[in-house]
Amino acid sequence: MSFPKSSFIPVLLIIGFFSFNVWAKVDMTMEDIVEVYLDESADIRCQYVFSEHPRAVMIQWFVRNPGSRTRERIYYGDDTLQIVDNGTDFMGRITVSDIRDKEGVLLTIQNVQLSDEREFFCQVNGMAAGNGEGKTHLRVFDPPESPVIEGVLAGISVTNDLPSRIASCEARNGFPKPNITWYRDSRPLNPAHGKINVVTLVTRESSGFYSVQSELQYKVAKEDKDALFSCEVSYYVPGAARTAESKGINITVHYPTTVVKLWMESPRGLVKEGDTVELRCQGDGNPPPPFSFHRDQDSETLEARDDTLVLSEVTRGDSGVYQCRSLDLDSNQEVTGDAQLSVHYLDPAVVVPKDTEVMFKGENLTATCNALSSLETATVWFKNKQKVGTGHMLFLHDASYATAGEYICEVTVPSLPGLHTSGSVHIIVQGAPQMKDSDREVKMEQGLGKWVNLSCEAHSQPLPSISWSVSGSQSWREVLTRATEQNTISLVSIKVTSDITAFCNATNEMGTETKAFSIRAIPMVTSTAPYLPAEGNGVIILVVILCILLLAILSSLLYFLHKKGKIPCGRSGKQEITKENANKDEIVVEMKTDTKTEDSVLLKGINGDKNGTSNQVTIGYLSCTKTGAYCLQFLLSPV
Repeated sequence: MSFPKSSFIPVLLIIGFFSFNVWAKVDMTMEDIVEVYLDESADIRCQYVFSEHPRAVMIQWFVRNPGSRTRERIYYGDDTLQIVDNGTDFMGRITVSDIRDKEGVLLTIQNVQLSDEREFFCQVNGMAAGNGEGKTHLRVFDPPESPVIEGVLAGISVTNDLPSRIASCEARNGFPKPNITWYRDSRPLNPAHGKINVVTLVTRESSGFYSVQSELQYKVAKEDKDALFSCEVSYYVPGAARTAESKGINITVHYPTTVVKLWMESPRGLVKEGDTVELRCQGDGNPPPPFSFHRDQDSETLEARDDTLVLSEVTRGDSGVYQCRSLDLDSNQEVTGDAQLSVHYLDPAVVVPKDTEVMFKGENLTATCNALSSLETATVWFKNKQKVGTGHMLFLHDASYATAGEYICEVTVPSLPGLHTSGSVHIIVQGAPQMKDSDREVKMEQGLGKWVNLSCEAHSQPLPSISWSVSGSQSWREVLTRATEQNTISLVSIKVTSDITAFCNATNEMGTETKAFSIRAIPMVTSTAPYLPAEGNGVIILVVILCILLLAILSSLLYFLHKKGKIPCGRSGKQEITKENANKDEIVVEMKTDTKTEDSVLLKGINGDKNGTSNQVTIGYLSCTKTGAYCLQFLLSPV
């Protein structure tokens, strides 16, 4: 149940009247400030202590708008009723309750709004026991959004007389009003006349929040090109103060060029003829000024691309001092940078003697190889890919045919491997023909009737011609002749009919050399008996003679026994005696020279020939007639 606010005026007058006529009093206790986040609940305590026990207590809550002296009641309550006044901003959002264990009440405000930041008054009236009043200031907080910083995109010149705008920073929707501070490399920037200005704009949004914009005006110097600028927003929250820092930004600082450097970008290291050279120019100004390239103080401008000069396939003539010039448009001053370009070279090798040199056997020769170079060189001589000398001079002593050939000198630059050249000289050694082992006769053996191949190779310059002379055989022919650069080769085939002597004659205009061959003919053996060396023939003859002597002794013994009548002689070893038809004194001996019988014995020569050599012998044979007579014949004759 609610009552009109005007109906309480007489009551207040009566209460005031009684209060001046009594000595009773009440002590009030309230917090000066209560802080709370937006949209949260706020508790405002109102504690009181009466000096006398009151019969009844009446509590009223009032608010006062900022900047105004008038109050507005939002609550009334006593022992019998509690009323929240209609038509206020707090209707439906406040409750009043007792404080536990203490005398007093607690005002709770739900869903605190920014407009709730006011002074809240608590009036306590105990009638005759006294009355009192206290107040609390309710403060509402809401942190702002993170600060957003933006730098000036255009470059800022150090030649500007006044501070230039370099960045802006904004912190939106905070309550109460936040503050912005500027920093350079984490050091705060304080306003300074003629150097630093800070312009701040505070906006109260329709929602009640504050948005703060800050602009930094700064007189830049060249050192600021690498500096990091940032802004920091500071704000309050219940019971504390907090900050939030923006990201750091760089600014573009324009400053004049005072130093220009020119250097060789490529190649790295020494430059040789044929290289492509890139010279690059750079100044310390910003923005980079336009560059022009010149050579040896020449006023003519070389064609270049921005800050790079490209020289293709340089020669030694491109060596010199190159210059890069820059013109500062603000100060109209020219700054230059220099660089020395040295193009190294190695001329073709010059060999003396040149191309081809003719030497005689036994002579000496000194060959030289030189190549003009801008750097120190090293020379190595090769023959047949084998190293034969070092240094620019090559000494050839006591020339022989092995000395002949192509000598190549290679000239290099140790400090610049890309530089190298070479030259050559062809050495020809002239002299009489030369054959291997010509000082001794070549001996060999071959069977009669067979063919033997003889080869002859002569080395000389001029090339030799080869001829053959053969004695001991009429059957021979040259089957191959071939000439190379310095050699002549000949091959003959000779039929062995007897012992042979052959001569190979190599001849040129410088002389002649001969090589001898000796071939001993060996008779061919037709027997199937194993071959015996010639030196074993004497032993065989001795054995044969001993066998013959034994046969002779045996024959004599047999003849003696026959004369004594002890042994009969017959074809089959049987004695056939016919007393009637034969006279005991008749003895028939039959000599057979042409027909062989089973009792004949023939010893052939050692080579199995019937016509043997003087070392061969033939033994005759024994024969007895069918008449049964005793007989003996022995024949030993050389053939």
